Amino acid sequence: MPSLRTRHRLRGELWIVPLLCVLAAIALSTITVAIDRSIGDRMIPTSITGKPDAVSTILSTIASAMVTLTTLVLTITTVAVQLAMGQFSPRIVRALLQDRASQLAYGLFASTFTFAVLALRELDVAGGGTVPGLTVLVAYLLMLASIATLFLYMHHSGNSLRAAGLIDLVGDHLHEQIDRLYTSDDSTPAPRDVVVCPESGIVVDLDRPALVAAAHDAGCVLELVPMMGDFVPAGAPLFRIRGDAARLDHGQLAGLVVLAAERTHGDDPAYGFRKLVDIAERGIAQPFTDPTTTVMVIDRLHDALRQLATRSFPTGRHDDAHGDVRLTERVLGWDGYVRLAFDELRLAGVASPQVPRRIFAALHDLKAVAPPQRHPALDRQLSLLTSAVEHHYDDGPDRRAALVPDQQGVGSGADLSGPPQPAGRSATPSPNGRTGSRG
Repeated sequence: MPSLRTRHRLRGELWIVPLLCVLAAIALSTITVAIDRSIGDRMIPTSITGKPDAVSTILSTIASAMVTLTTLVLTITTVAVQLAMGQFSPRIVRALLQDRASQLAYGLFASTFTFAVLALRELDVAGGGTVPGLTVLVAYLLMLASIATLFLYMHHSGNSLRAAGLIDLVGDHLHEQIDRLYTSDDSTPAPRDVVVCPESGIVVDLDRPALVAAAHDAGCVLELVPMMGDFVPAGAPLFRIRGDAARLDHGQLAGLVVLAAERTHGDDPAYGFRKLVDIAERGIAQPFTDPTTTVMVIDRLHDALRQLATRSFPTGRHDDAHGDVRLTERVLGWDGYVRLAFDELRLAGVASPQVPRRIFAALHDLKAVAPPQRHPALDRQLSLLTSAVEHHYDDGPDRRAALVPDQQGVGSGADLSGPPQPAGRSATPSPNGRTGSRG
């Protein structure tokens, strides 16, 4: 038995699994060749495998393609490791290298190359023209498996490059370690009026008609504890039951809520706001500031809020066919969307004059279209933004310039642009620096 230190080192090496796959390919080739020789290469007809010349060309193509493919996937892995180190943490590299799915993909590509090369050696093109049918057929199957694995690996690699993919990679390993090292105490049952979450994840969707029907049949009311887009730890409350909980199947109720590793746009428009705000904050983050990108994002936030300004919001109450409330959930309203769009940008972007000028323009326009009962949320943003600008800028002219609403945010507001000149007259700078006109 290898020592503990040896097992720990082998578990963290990237090359162990691919090497074992190559050795398995060599052993498999030896077995198939022996079977073909024992029955005189007549097990699989040439109508399936092809003539010796065609088989030789196919196996050569497979071998060369596998070399290129293996190089490609290793390059993708290197890029993924570099991105993960730069964007997240250099300590996440070990988790990426220990990813068994990637190691098995490398191993399959390498073993297909090895098997194809060994199968080429058994062809008798110049002699009797025999084809080791079973060996060639296995090579074809390995080629098909490699093609399928390539698409699966591309999907797996794309998910691994996502923030949620890398976070889940480490989080899942941590969860396994906790389960292995610490004994679970399930002696205390969950209350009957609470449905607990069987696994951790973010709420991305739920089957509301089925939940309403289940609550109607049981004669109770279900309250969804997390909001859409909330992360729910394993074992945390998912539903609270008001009424008779004995007639409800907790496992069935939990299965009607879809949990995922990251939020989606399906029933969660707030996630669109969240992503736009993230992009805007990156645009004004040090050391590479790009406030014009932030202004472009505020354009889209302004547009989205303008669409919401006059629309009704869901109450979060779902009735059955008789008009009785059976399901309640917390939903985001107008005030929540306004705060989501502007709170963080107001705090992070006050140092860049473009950002407050553009936010001022958006808020004034929203006040012009929103009904009066929705003005307090906008007035709050105007007050807080004005206070932030006044505290940040010591110079009076700079302060006044930053407080001017500007649709572009780049200095084309009311303090710089004037009314159109009459026809036949053009603006000319006067000697004292002011703008005059001449006929």
